[in-house]
Amino acid sequence: MEQGFNQTPRANRVHIGIFGRRNAGKSSLINAITGQTVSVVSEIRGTTTDTVEKAMELLPIGPVVLVDTPGMDDAGALGNLRIQQTKRALSHTDLAILAVDAAVGMTAVEEEIAAQIQSKQVPFLLVWNKSDLLPAEKQIPEGAVLVSAKTGAGIPQLKQRLGELFQQQNRSLPNRSLFEAALLPEDIVILVTPIDESAPKGRMILPQVQAIRELLDKSAICLTVQPEQLPAALGVLNCSPRLVVTDSQAFGQVKEIVSETIPLTSFSILFARLKGVLQPAMEAVKQLEQLPEGSRILIAEGCTHHRQCNDIGTVKLPKWIQAHTGKQFQFSFSSGNSFPEDLSAFQLIVHCGGCMLNAKEMESRAAHAAAQHVPYTNYGILIAYLNGIYTRSLQFLRELDG
Repeated sequence: MEQGFNQTPRANRVHIGIFGRRNAGKSSLINAITGQTVSVVSEIRGTTTDTVEKAMELLPIGPVVLVDTPGMDDAGALGNLRIQQTKRALSHTDLAILAVDAAVGMTAVEEEIAAQIQSKQVPFLLVWNKSDLLPAEKQIPEGAVLVSAKTGAGIPQLKQRLGELFQQQNRSLPNRSLFEAALLPEDIVILVTPIDESAPKGRMILPQVQAIRELLDKSAICLTVQPEQLPAALGVLNCSPRLVVTDSQAFGQVKEIVSETIPLTSFSILFARLKGVLQPAMEAVKQLEQLPEGSRILIAEGCTHHRQCNDIGTVKLPKWIQAHTGKQFQFSFSSGNSFPEDLSAFQLIVHCGGCMLNAKEMESRAAHAAAQHVPYTNYGILIAYLNGIYTRSLQFLRELDG
C-alpha cells in the first residue's frame, strides 16, 4: 500500500490493541475512543469475529491504529481460530488495553490475558468498562481506569492515561529514523529505484517514499534514478554523493558503478535497522554456507501483493541462494499475517524489509525465530552477502550507531 506524503504509513503508527473476554465492551470502547461506529456492537457474546483496525490521530500520542480483537475466552474450533488471531494482534501491539467488565470484575481469563501481554513486554492499562453497572461494594484495583463506553464517562481520562503510558514507554526506546543525524543539509543522496514488473504502475513503493520524505525533512539533496541512469547522475555531480541507497535487487549492478569510497546500502538494510532486527539479521546470514543440502528455507514478506513472473521472493532469491551455495534447498513462502507459529522445520528465515509492518511486529518475528533457534536474516543483507559487499553495505549503518 502506498501512502501520500501527508499521511503517516500504518507501519509507523502506534498500535493500540484492546483485549479482553467476550462482551467486556471492547468494541464499545473503540467506538467511544474514536467517536465513530468502527466496530459492530451487540449484547451477543463473540460479535467481533475478526480483528478490526482504525487509523486515527489520538492526542497526545499522534498517529495511531486502534485494534479491536475477538474475545480471548472464545470457544469451539472456530473460537480457537479467533483466539489465535487475537494472539497474532498482540505481536504488533505497542500499547494494550485490557478491558474488564466492571459488573463481573477480574477473573482467571483476565489474569491469563495480562500474563500474555506482559510476556510480550507490552505496556498496558487495566480498564474497567461499564462503570454504570459497577456494584457499589466492588472496588477496582489501584491504577485501573474506570470508564463507561455507553455514557462516555472516563473516556477523556482514558485517552490521557494512554498518552502518559506512551510517553513513559517512548522515553525508554530509541527514536530511530532511516538516516538519523548522519546527513547534513545539502548532502547529496542518490536513490536507485528500478522500475520492474513488481513496481505498482504510476506509484512508488513505501520504502522509497519514506526515504524521499526524510531526506527532504533533513534538507538533503535527493536524486532518484534508475540503475541505467546512475552513471549519468554521478557524472553530472561536481562532488561525490554522501550516500547511495539502492533497491537490493540492483546491488549486483550498482556496486560496479559506485566507487568503493562512496557509502552504499539498500532500502531493505536501512529498514532492518529501523525495525530493530539488524543485529540478528547480520549474524544469521553467515549461517548460509553451513546449511546442508536439502535444508528448508522460509522466505517471508510482510505484505501481500500480486506476484509477477520474476518475483523477488519466490523466484530471484531461491535462484541466487542456490547458485551461490551450489546446493539445492527446499523453499517455503509466507506473506502478510501468515508467518508460521511453528518454525522448527526451517534452517533459515529470510524476511523482507518489513515496510508494511511496525517495529513491534518485526521484533516479535525475529524473537519468535530466536526462541526456536532458527537463524533470521533480511532480504537486503542476504543479497549484499551474495554479491560480496556485506561489509560495504553496512558501513553507513555503523556510522549511524557510532
